[in-house]
Amino acid sequence: MSRFAYVNGQYIRHTDARIHIEDRGNQFSDAVYEVWGVRNGELMDFDGHLRRLARSLGELKIRIPMAPAALTVILHRMVALNKLRNGLIYLQVSRGQARRDHAFPAANVRPGIMITAKSTNAITAETRAEKGISVITQPDIRWGRRDIKSISLLPNVLAKQAASEAGASECWLVDPDGFITEGASSNAWIMTTNGVLVTRPANTDILNGITRRTLFELAESRGIPFEERAFSREEALCAREAFVTSASAYLTPVVEIDGKPIGNGHPGTFSLQLREAYVATTPMRSRGRPVRDPVWLVAHRLERLVG
Repeated sequence: MSRFAYVNGQYIRHTDARIHIEDRGNQFSDAVYEVWGVRNGELMDFDGHLRRLARSLGELKIRIPMAPAALTVILHRMVALNKLRNGLIYLQVSRGQARRDHAFPAANVRPGIMITAKSTNAITAETRAEKGISVITQPDIRWGRRDIKSISLLPNVLAKQAASEAGASECWLVDPDGFITEGASSNAWIMTTNGVLVTRPANTDILNGITRRTLFELAESRGIPFEERAFSREEALCAREAFVTSASAYLTPVVEIDGKPIGNGHPGTFSLQLREAYVATTPMRSRGRPVRDPVWLVAHRLERLVG
């Protein structure tokens, strides 16, 4: 089956997708991104990711490339074109194409936008969650605005590679004071021995994960106590349970940190139940397929599908 991408106003085959050599995302990492999980053909936590995209763009003073209604149409069309049942939709917005110069280009330069789709195996993901994952820890060497979902991910790449070489699935990053910030591509959580959920506060130290925020809502609705505070590697090793959250991982239990088991070394009952609750509420947090209203018709005239 052919995959399709969306690049600067056109739907094109994935293998033919291109951006200009002087796109500022390519030359300066002057861009932001968002990732939507797709489950059973539905974009998960749709509005939350859209709001975070707008915030990231605002923090970097990049213009929003189009109205939210038009972007909604395109995102759902990408799901349909790629016949995506379970997987990910990746969106990236750059400051645009301009002659290479560190300073911002002229205000009339149009932002660049590209969207891709990727299928994932739902059964494999469930099996992984039931087994649990191992993580390692490393010093956090990223820049000071981790709350912006920018594409400057080289430190994350190095951390993820270190985890892979160690036979682990994720790397938890540690600040100079010895506290966990987050994972290379996920938020980090523990459950204390007295049953309190703990994760790092959402300031400039971490990315405020959309799945993370949904987990807070689920915990609150079920009367589960939680705290937003820093926790150390040592506290994590003594925790009852641990897990990571992200758009791609949902909630995945952590059973080992730096080679040392968490709890009994198996996914905790609470983590698995919370994952099940998160997945079960997918329809309530998703945006249904847009109808053929005037927004759709306008967007359809502006966009060309290359067959």
